Amino acid sequence: MATTKKPFLTKPTQSDSATRAAARNTDSGPSKVVPADDPATTKAVQAGQLAEGMPFNPNKAGEHGFDNGLAVAAGATVEPASRLPTGSTLSEENHSEKTGSVAAEGINWAIEPLDRVRVDSSGQVLTTNQGVPIADNQNSLKYGVRGPALLEDFILREKITHFDHERIPERIVHARGSGAHGYFECYDALTDITKAAPFQEAGKVTPVFVRFSTVQGERGSKDTARDVRGFAVKFYTDEGNWDLVGNNMPVFFIQDAMKFPDLVHAVKPEPHHQMPQAASAHDTFWDFVSLMPESTHMLMWAMSDRGIPRSYATMQGFGVHTFRMVNAEGDSVFVKFHWNPVYGTHSLVWDEAVKISGADPDYHRRDLWERIEAGAFPEWELGLQIFTEEQAEGFSFDVLDPTKIVPEELVPVRPVGRMVLNRNPDNFFAETEQVAFCAAHIVPGLDFSNDPLLAGRIHSYVDTQISRLGGPNFHEIPINSPLAPVHNNQRDGMHRQAIHRGRVSYEPNSLGGGCPFQAGAAQGFVSVPARIQAKEEQGKVRAKPEKFADHYTQATLFFESQSPIEQAHIAAAFRFELSKVTVPAIRERMVSSLRNASEALAAQVAEGLGMSPLPPPMPRALDNPAQPEVSHSPALSLLARPGDGSIKGRKVAMLVADGVNGQSAVDVHAMLFAQGAVPRFVAPRIGPVKTADGVAIDADASLENEPGFLFDALVLPDGDEGVRTLSLDGHTMEFIKDQYRHCKAILVLPASATLLEAAGASATLPSGEADPGVVQGGDVETFIAAVARHRHPERETDPPRV
Repeated sequence: MATTKKPFLTKPTQSDSATRAAARNTDSGPSKVVPADDPATTKAVQAGQLAEGMPFNPNKAGEHGFDNGLAVAAGATVEPASRLPTGSTLSEENHSEKTGSVAAEGINWAIEPLDRVRVDSSGQVLTTNQGVPIADNQNSLKYGVRGPALLEDFILREKITHFDHERIPERIVHARGSGAHGYFECYDALTDITKAAPFQEAGKVTPVFVRFSTVQGERGSKDTARDVRGFAVKFYTDEGNWDLVGNNMPVFFIQDAMKFPDLVHAVKPEPHHQMPQAASAHDTFWDFVSLMPESTHMLMWAMSDRGIPRSYATMQGFGVHTFRMVNAEGDSVFVKFHWNPVYGTHSLVWDEAVKISGADPDYHRRDLWERIEAGAFPEWELGLQIFTEEQAEGFSFDVLDPTKIVPEELVPVRPVGRMVLNRNPDNFFAETEQVAFCAAHIVPGLDFSNDPLLAGRIHSYVDTQISRLGGPNFHEIPINSPLAPVHNNQRDGMHRQAIHRGRVSYEPNSLGGGCPFQAGAAQGFVSVPARIQAKEEQGKVRAKPEKFADHYTQATLFFESQSPIEQAHIAAAFRFELSKVTVPAIRERMVSSLRNASEALAAQVAEGLGMSPLPPPMPRALDNPAQPEVSHSPALSLLARPGDGSIKGRKVAMLVADGVNGQSAVDVHAMLFAQGAVPRFVAPRIGPVKTADGVAIDADASLENEPGFLFDALVLPDGDEGVRTLSLDGHTMEFIKDQYRHCKAILVLPASATLLEAAGASATLPSGEADPGVVQGGDVETFIAAVARHRHPERETDPPRV
């Protein structure tokens, strides 16, 4: 189909073409980007504007000191001129039914409501996982009706393979569970004690998913075993997910997470015969707890009727640990969570529980499902015990001890809201089995105490889910994804669902306009600056000591302690690396930072990048750093450790070809080898070399399989005919140039002076003095001394002469 070209508004000039071409490169760029009527160039210009808008990190100074740690500022951002510079690709404008359109601004569709993943197959044909309609779901593909099944039957293989992998590892504890959806409704605003989202106004409703479980039994065990019951609530708040992961008893068996593996190993079926299932009435459990007197309180609860509840709807729930609530001013109080069932607390008697387990092992699961289906929705009232750190210090027990309760007579339970479960899951596996709770999932307005058992739980749950659910992206499984927007720089990993737009996956940045940026203390989660003891001046905080703000003093020390050639290499390295940067503003920002370390270095780098004038020095995070004790340290230079002066292990290339003088080559080889070097005969081809004097030489390397830059030194041969042969091979010139340019020692036997000259190398330095690394005339001892120096940097020029 013919198309009509749109004429240029103006005829492009040579500079226009150069500008447009430069914008299409991804590994280098000009010193300045010239605007042009072209998407790639416009993107480059606007990326530069984003970078220019952040000449330094204005938050850096605020990262130091305790007070700053309590008042963290929001991250710096720059508004882009358009969406071009923050995108991954210019081709995002090309749409299809699969790719859809450009990513919606500021939206992460991967965490939208579960409607996006619900499936209803009513009226639909059967397909493969790739959407291919299946004609026959009754028979495998065979060669003839009585022939063998064929490997090419991708429909059979897909179906069987998926079936083979339909199970995932069960939870180590709490494997037997049941769940339901519902909501939490706040009675009154609790803004005086917390800024946590569910408690900000009377009548506020927060969606929840709740999972009840036994602890000991495997996934197929009975519901009515005597056991602790898990009571885990996932709040889908508008500031992220909060998991209140508790039990139906307010205390626990142990005081420190270090003992949790021991407890679970003791209560689980005994490893030699895997009995008893879902029961604690056996030797190993009682052996353990009888040696752990701190378990006594929990044993009272577990052996009471609470260990065999009538139903999930008629048991209490507790957060177990002491948590903190934090208000907008940063003031915190201690809190303990209580779920009190509206239908009362009721239990089974032991004989009843035993008989029910035989007739209906799914008794509790069935009860929860049927109540919700019938509209008799389970309901609990959330109550809080609220007390101060000063109050806690006056108690006869320690509130950080998870084997202790705070009696309601000391601190009454304050009702703050109600939770109703009103929807059964659509799919048990996708929701109840895949839901992942974690004690570390809290939102602004909540925080932890120093309970040592809680500290272990904060780590353990996430670690477990990574194994169970196939990798670090279990939070993207629909039942686990929050309602609150998710924007961070986490990428990749197994089963990643989100497709992130743009080139930026780090913070701070300027190429994404600073986004996503840290929320700051006003909006983001801030840990309470809890102290170990109330009398201490400082406590837990996200901040750095003030001296950490001195970012340049030791950088200056390092640079000033280098030899001139090492300093030149540092400048060249910065020049090369920054020349690969396509956004000039980033180069300028880096040079402005280097000015605080060394004006000389910054000037060299700027000159090498065509940058004039120098950008102003970057503002320092610490205006007046302490006077350093040391301003020059020779030990920081590589030259401070020249070694023992030997050439042991050095690889020396000895070029040979038919017609060389064999005896001189063999003699040099022997002398080098005697000093511990590794000399190698390198010829145009490996194998025997026909020397002019008949001395046997067998080349074990060739000019093409062992290039010159692999060697520490070079020996050029004697013998006119051999030298002439080498001069006709382009590899020889490259070999010599690399050795010379890299400042290696070169021994030039008499006939090879022409090779040195042909390669453009010189026996004299730019200063006119003799090059100590180019040894002429066959003085092997002088050459060995030259090799021992490793390199002869006085030969080096920038740019190189050869």
